[in-house]
Amino acid sequence: MLKVVPSEEVAEALSAGRPVVALESTIISHGLPQPRNLEVALELEEIVRAAGAVPATIAVLDGVPRAGLDREGLERIATEPGLRKLGFRDLSPAAALKVSGATTVSGTSFLAARAGIRVFATGGLGGVHRGWTTVQDESADLDTLSRTRITVVCAGVKSILDVPATLQRLETRQVTVVGYRTDEFPGFYLNTSGEPVDWRIETAAEAAEIMRAQDLLGGPETALIVANPVPVADQLNPALHDRVLAEALRAADERGIAGQAITPFLLEYLVNGTDGASLEANLAAVRGNARLAGEIAASWSRED
Repeated sequence: MLKVVPSEEVAEALSAGRPVVALESTIISHGLPQPRNLEVALELEEIVRAAGAVPATIAVLDGVPRAGLDREGLERIATEPGLRKLGFRDLSPAAALKVSGATTVSGTSFLAARAGIRVFATGGLGGVHRGWTTVQDESADLDTLSRTRITVVCAGVKSILDVPATLQRLETRQVTVVGYRTDEFPGFYLNTSGEPVDWRIETAAEAAEIMRAQDLLGGPETALIVANPVPVADQLNPALHDRVLAEALRAADERGIAGQAITPFLLEYLVNGTDGASLEANLAAVRGNARLAGEIAASWSRED
């Protein structure tokens, strides 16, 4: 079996039963410009530490899956040209061909769970794309989360997606979704998508209790999604969001952009069309998710 190699710090924490939080690496390699991407990577790790957990940024370096990167590893992810973006399906060829890459939600979730890490913080999940009945475009995140026992703290799904359809698919695949101090599913850049969630929790300890109940109940090895909204004060202006997103969708249609190219196109359009405000809202969400994930991991560790 191909091993996920932990850093010395992560290995010691896991061996001692101390809390660990996985962090994805695509936000470093593909989501932010240099040199801010490295600054944010280091900041997120410090947020996790301040919350009482050990950070484990996940990536593949020279074909070796890593759980926890040293400064050199983070710098490689932040600066190495041509770095691949690796979902779950890409992990095998990356390992066989000794390729380096940053991991998406699906790749991070799988490798974190394989390493024995139970909690994962990210920005927003992938999901069902708009116009699914025509193009049937759906993120691999949903399939991976339907068969991976991990707790994912996120700010919902990217608002460029079909949020109601994504929530329906998560329900069909038996993935539990709870709102953290909210009755509505977050809107990634926005505090709310307007869609209701069936379960609400108020504390990190309650999330840990649900994790324990998952294990006691048995059944399919599905994920727990803790939906943590970006604060209203930090969200993107809703009117600006709706206007620029509508423009982006029209531009994509006019240019015939579809498939894997659609998500980066829409996200870049939002960044440019909001003068960077969408990126700041995204970062505010990621910071809050890293903090909450650390608290959940710490509570889970105490219970366990």
